[in-house]
Amino acid sequence: MDYQKIARQILELVGGKKNVISLTHCFTRLRFQLNDSKKADREKLLQTEGVISVVESSGQYQVVLGNKVTKIYDQLLPLIGELTQNKLSEPKVSLGVKILNAFAAIFTPIIPAIAASGMLKGILAIAVMIGNYYYQTDIKTYNTYTILHAASDAVFYFMPIILGYTAAKVFKAHEFISMIIGATLCYPSIVNLMASKTAVTLFAIELTKASYTSSVIPIILAVFILSYVQRFLENIIPEVLKIIMVPTFSLLIMIPATLLIFGPIGIYIGEFINWVYYFIMGVSPILLGAFIGGVWCILVIFGAHRAIVPIGINDVAQTGRQNLLAFAGAANFAQAGAAFGVFFKTKNKNLKTVAASATVTALFGITEPAIYGANLRLKRPMICAVICGAIAGGLMGWGGSYGNAFANQGVLTIPVYAEAGTKAFLCYLIGIGFAFFGSCIMTMIVGFNDIPNEETSKTMPTTSSTQLTSDTTIVSPVAGEVIALNQVKDEVFASGAMGKGIAVYPRVGEIVAPEDCTVTALYPTLHAIGLKLDNGIELLIHIGIDTVNLQGKYFQSYVHAGQHITKGTKLVSFDIDKIKQQFDLTTSIIVVNSDQYKHIEYCQQAQVSEKDDLLFIQV
Repeated sequence: MDYQKIARQILELVGGKKNVISLTHCFTRLRFQLNDSKKADREKLLQTEGVISVVESSGQYQVVLGNKVTKIYDQLLPLIGELTQNKLSEPKVSLGVKILNAFAAIFTPIIPAIAASGMLKGILAIAVMIGNYYYQTDIKTYNTYTILHAASDAVFYFMPIILGYTAAKVFKAHEFISMIIGATLCYPSIVNLMASKTAVTLFAIELTKASYTSSVIPIILAVFILSYVQRFLENIIPEVLKIIMVPTFSLLIMIPATLLIFGPIGIYIGEFINWVYYFIMGVSPILLGAFIGGVWCILVIFGAHRAIVPIGINDVAQTGRQNLLAFAGAANFAQAGAAFGVFFKTKNKNLKTVAASATVTALFGITEPAIYGANLRLKRPMICAVICGAIAGGLMGWGGSYGNAFANQGVLTIPVYAEAGTKAFLCYLIGIGFAFFGSCIMTMIVGFNDIPNEETSKTMPTTSSTQLTSDTTIVSPVAGEVIALNQVKDEVFASGAMGKGIAVYPRVGEIVAPEDCTVTALYPTLHAIGLKLDNGIELLIHIGIDTVNLQGKYFQSYVHAGQHITKGTKLVSFDIDKIKQQFDLTTSIIVVNSDQYKHIEYCQQAQVSEKDDLLFIQV
């Protein structure tokens, strides 16, 4: 089948490129929005190779193609062109999820560098301890230590430059202009100006002084705004001048904006966090410990933890003790434990390697590899770490744990907290033990949506060659009212064009695996799932009619494409009450490869549960 040829024919028969406003696709059909649907030739479309049906519904012109839809869609995109592609709809997600996804995408590329730097820091910390305790030598005075320490710290010190590049990739801004903005923040003259006692002005406006080396928020905000500034400049500057003038004006606009606006925003966030710290301390040390133990690594994500580090430094200077890093230690050990849980739970070889390395570096106080390489990336381990870190921090607060120095929190600095006394030190030890093992066990129990190996297709059970050799029964994947397929208010399914099957109107918003199977497809809007049972039967479970228009809202998935699962595994959940206000929730269960079987019947019950027989397949 020539998919490119079919794509050209379909585009021509829907009225050509100029008649297409936008294009999306779901599990079975292309969904066009046309300027004039009368220009589309329905009869010729129906005669086109691969086209099963043509439907006009919900303001869309739908060309039903079955499981060939993604291949034809991919061929259509270059034919339609860039202008239309920019209009393609994407699944709608919450602002919080968008922010988390953006941060994960920004930090993921630098995980290897962070992991290597973290390991080097751990090795140097051990070397310093051995030199001090066994040889009474301070190796920090040696040139070798200075050079290796620089190598271990460079990725953190020049973080604005590195994040400038990765953020530009995410926000689609100019990578090197973004890096120049980050480099400006780290430039020695700027660092010295910010550290000086005299006022610093830009265009006669006094700047808020701040140290931007190792900072995170200013550069990410700057690149985010740069992406819009850049597009604006590209729209108004003549083509012949763009290559020079767009970068020039981008720098002239963004450097002052970053120093005048985004830098101060980071400072104000820090001052607010400082105020919250002292307020909570006044209310309850237990509450303070739980707060820091829970949110410390969330603050690390935004680089905001640096704003409260001076609190601990000041405490040591004034009283000779600090509890900030004791509570932060609970968070670090929790991140290490969660990463360790990921190591045991994941089947992905690359993720297993990252999680193992991240566990070690987190135990030495460097949590970035654990956060960005595993826990935040998978979301649920991060939640487990926050919960266990908060409980451990609360225990330390109750016990009065504190350290007699401002030392990086990890296994090597445990002796720092021994001076606090038996009760306080025991609470610290129990706290970090619970944080580590609690988050590890909790991660393994709660689980996460694992990342499939690249070679998944090679290691997956060989269902493709499995054929049904005897009559069998398939249980219902959803509980609800049974409806004959020809009664479904979607002519594509009702006509049997997609295959034989049955429909169920759900009474519970949950779809489970009817048998041991492989998830062959999970559409991004989560309204359709493709399964291949281990006996060779191929199922399409389509939740509702036109629910693709919800763009994933009210749906949640628990599996991913390519994953092999057992009978009863939850696939997708959805909010029945909210969806049924807008759409018909009739769920079609289709045997896609119906033509391979002699006869397919469905149960005669009015209602079914998830364990009741639904379809009977005769070989």
